[in-house]
Parts: sequence; C-alpha cells; structure tokens
Amino acid sequence: MAILVTGGAGYIGSHMVLSLLVNGYDVIVIDNLSNSSRESVRRVEQIAKKSVVFYDGDIRDRDFLDSVFGRHEVSEVLHFAGLKSVGESVLEPLKYYDNNVSGTLALCEAMNTAGVRRLVFSSSATVYGDPASMPIHEGVPTGQPTNPYGRSKLMVEEVLKDLAAADSQWSIALLRYFNPVGAHVSGKIGEDPFGIPNNLVPFISQVVVGRREALTIYGNDYPTPDGTGVRDYIHVEDLVEGHVLAMRAISRKPGVHVWNLGTGRGYSVLDMIETFKKVTGKDVPYVIAGRRDGDVAECWADPSKALDELGWKAGHCLSDMVEDTWRWQKNNPNGYS
Repeated sequence: MAILVTGGAGYIGSHMVLSLLVNGYDVIVIDNLSNSSRESVRRVEQIAKKSVVFYDGDIRDRDFLDSVFGRHEVSEVLHFAGLKSVGESVLEPLKYYDNNVSGTLALCEAMNTAGVRRLVFSSSATVYGDPASMPIHEGVPTGQPTNPYGRSKLMVEEVLKDLAAADSQWSIALLRYFNPVGAHVSGKIGEDPFGIPNNLVPFISQVVVGRREALTIYGNDYPTPDGTGVRDYIHVEDLVEGHVLAMRAISRKPGVHVWNLGTGRGYSVLDMIETFKKVTGKDVPYVIAGRRDGDVAECWADPSKALDELGWKAGHCLSDMVEDTWRWQKNNPNGYS
C-alpha cells in the first residue's frame, strides 16, 4: 500500500513526501507543475535515498485520476494540490474555485470509486475570516473568509463534512494551518514560488539574496503594535509532522476531525524583517504601500487541540525558521532553476 500525495512537488508537498519516505512509507506523487518543479522531487529522492512514483497530471482530470488509482493500491491521500495566493484569488476568483473546489470534487469521486476513503486535507486559517479576538481555536465560527482563496478552502471543508456525514466509511482530517515558512535543514529543498512571491518570507529572502530590490509592505496602519500585519509563522518541518500524526489518527477514527497547526504566537512584518537582519547580517530594504485586499490585521493559532489529541506541538522557533529559509535561498539563489 502507498500514500498518494497531490501537489507533492510543491513547497509543502515536497517536504511532506520527504517526511513520508523517511518514515518508511511508499509514496505516489501527483503534480501538474503549474507552480512547482520536478527538481524538488528529484532532490527529495536524493536526500531520502528512496524513489517515489511521479505523475505529471491535473487532479481535475478524472480519467487521469482513475488511471492512477487503477495502477496502485493506495491507503490514504494527502491533498496539497491547490492555488494559494490571497491576492491572486481576489483578481482571479474563478481560477481558484475551479482548481481548489472542482479539483477536490474530482479527487474525492476518484477516491470513492477506488475504495480509498482516508483523506488529509490542506486547509487554511483563512477559513476563520477576521475573528474578533486572538488566538483562534477550532471552535471559532467559520463562514466569513475575507478572500476567494479562503472561501475556496471553506467550500472544500463543507463538501468533505457532507461527504463524511453521508458515508461513515470516510475518515477526514481538516488541517487549518497558519503561515508555513522555513526549509529542510539540508538546504536542498525549500519554497520557490514562480514569478513575484505572494508570501512575505520568500519575498524577504529574495530581497536579501539580491533577486529583488526591496520588499513591499502592504499596510502600516493596522491596529497592531507596530502597524503591520501579524501572523503565526510555522516551520514547514513542524507542519508535515502534524500531517503524519493526523494521518495516523484518522486511520483509527472515522468521521471529520479539525486541527489547527500553528505555534500560538504572532509576529509582525517588521518583526520578520528584524529577524532576517539578525540571522543574515544583511539589510532588508522596504517600501510601504496601501493595504492589500483580502488581508486581515492579525491571525495566530490556539494549537492546544492538536497537542491534546495528536501529541503535536511546533518545535522550531522563529530564528530556526529564518535560518533554514536563508540556507535554502543562499544555496539556491535562483530556486530550482
């Protein structure tokens, strides 16, 4: 039996594949390489000294999915394939609903046909919208995300809840994570966004390595201590450990289970800049722009449920996250190119 990882050539997906290989699992990867590189999977195989089965294909293609499930015995699916830029989702909402929602529907249909009914879904803290208070626990109401990306994630969550309610054979984990950053300690795999980065940390690292002239800070008039947005940053290695534990948990418990994956502490944009300065010894030039549509002022997790039910807790501090990010970027100034 093997584990199928959709989006397994992407940033989080590639770290997930490596973790699974190290933990002794056989892995099948599906990725359409729309925002990822085949090179990431090759490097994962080099680090793990173990190969994966790779398919270049789209999860919206039902015939393709049926062919994959027909060739392999799959025990569960870890679903990372999806578009993830808040700003882009505001400009191109149909693209996000098509890829994130329609793609998941096709995947679940193919899984159901193949008799594979264990799924770990890569959700997001954006499903909480803009809560009135922090930190955010799993009981905070959803339903008012501030952007199409978040709404697409929430739509998928609702679909999966309905699916499990209709068929008790399904076991599903909805992992709502906050802001994944960092890279593998080897410096061989990391975050390599196509074009201009949409997320803060890869943008800062590209400025520091000389690929970008300056960071743009979107808004310095938020009701936060320094006026810039505050987020809960979690190391990608901690994140994938949470997926492994969630995968094992749902193998014993049918139904839908929701867990936040975050550190429980928020850092501002200026905090991140200062940490990069300390770690790299380099300046981070920046300019201030207006607020970006779809962003919230602050967002950080209450991760206690994951600790109680999974035994999971983030182990990396902010300096670890930045050090590993910088090691990856310094060793790969142009990413996987």
